[in-house]
Amino acid sequence: MRKTKIVCTIGPKTCTKTSLERLVKHGMNIARLNMSHGDQLWHKKVISLIKSINRSGKHSISIILDTKGPEIRSGDIKKELKLKKGDIFTFTIKKSAEYPEYYTEVNYDKFIDDISVGDKILVDGGLINFQVIRITVTDIICECLDGGIMGSRRHLNIMGKSTNLPSITKKDWEDIDFGIKEGIDFIALSFVKNSSIVKKLKKYLKDNNSPIDIISKIESADSIPHIDNIIKESDGIMVARGDLGAETPIEEIPLLQEEIVKKCIKNNKPVIVATHFLESMILHPTPTRAEVTDISEAVKEYSDAIMLSGETAAGNYPIKALKVMDKVAKRIELRLKKEKKIDIEISNDSKKEIARSSVMMANHLKAGAIIVITRRGNMAKIISKFRPNCDIYAFTNTTTIRRKLNLYWGVLPLLVKLSKDPEKTIQRALEIMRKRKLEQINYKVIIVSDILAGEKMVETIQIRSI
Repeated sequence: MRKTKIVCTIGPKTCTKTSLERLVKHGMNIARLNMSHGDQLWHKKVISLIKSINRSGKHSISIILDTKGPEIRSGDIKKELKLKKGDIFTFTIKKSAEYPEYYTEVNYDKFIDDISVGDKILVDGGLINFQVIRITVTDIICECLDGGIMGSRRHLNIMGKSTNLPSITKKDWEDIDFGIKEGIDFIALSFVKNSSIVKKLKKYLKDNNSPIDIISKIESADSIPHIDNIIKESDGIMVARGDLGAETPIEEIPLLQEEIVKKCIKNNKPVIVATHFLESMILHPTPTRAEVTDISEAVKEYSDAIMLSGETAAGNYPIKALKVMDKVAKRIELRLKKEKKIDIEISNDSKKEIARSSVMMANHLKAGAIIVITRRGNMAKIISKFRPNCDIYAFTNTTTIRRKLNLYWGVLPLLVKLSKDPEKTIQRALEIMRKRKLEQINYKVIIVSDILAGEKMVETIQIRSI
């Protein structure tokens, strides 16, 4: 079993049941719905198809709804402009029926307040770069730094700065309500700058009796000084390297990625590394060697999940891209199994100590699996934090918990009917493993579950051969 989970963005190339089934067959664990594209009716159809696949009982594909967030975009241009270095181009907040040739409107009126002379404006993450040379009451006059094609409705960033736009827009709230109604599993909240917006959304979900977990997207320069509090308040983190690379120096991105992954593991929060893993495979059937290395680095860092965006949403080779990511991750994990694992720290938390001990036993005894019986999923999550050599089979009686556990490193979540007699539950779990052909000859396992001690249920670790 591949331990690093794969998130696939669903788009025009993968929105049919046949395409979704092929993604599942070749390793998709989580489906991402990007609310920046498509309307709610389109996404509702995709959700319905994923739910129908899950109803077979064999799979538990999780669904992440990714909010659009506060995007700054340029206006319409009658004809694409081929800009060269040194050309003067103006972004304006003036409203007009028609603009001069080297002019475009900006959809955010306070953009002019957030920017200063000398700042760099990145178009579509840096495909074209401008430097601000003068600012008037309504206009931002820029010099083109490197040339390129300027078209309509392009995404804009200010290098090293975040704007004062709210993290959750009116559209986002509408999409969040849609997600609650549809029963999705995770909300990926775009452009989180601090923990206060996470708290606000968490309260909103609680008030609406929704069990949805919040994945905070780290893509804003302002989020970095507050990263510890954001991780603490969130249910998980996504390192969104696209916009983060536009707002922070590009050479800092690998260091930030490594740091955030480490912090998430320490705080037992799942972390997704996203954006540009196999960008070349949107157009080409084979990846670059640098892209393969990029995947391997995220796997070596023990990220819980790695994500495909345009590669599976609109690319020419969605299944090939998924196969490449799956193959590379599995190969690197084979190497990691032979190397020293993450340091297993000692704590005075009894649940953490049980999890830590189960992982140490499994590693020392070369056990084939850790089986954990869990109602809320908490013990499985803690065991995952310690990144054992073997697989983690998490048995729960709730489909919602099963889907959420699908995001965690090394965890294969399965459904089991829980009994008041813990041994009956264990035997049911072992029978499910046999039916799914998950056990092997002389298969030694570590079992973490409750047992009845007198009138109390106590947590135990057992070593069994099955």
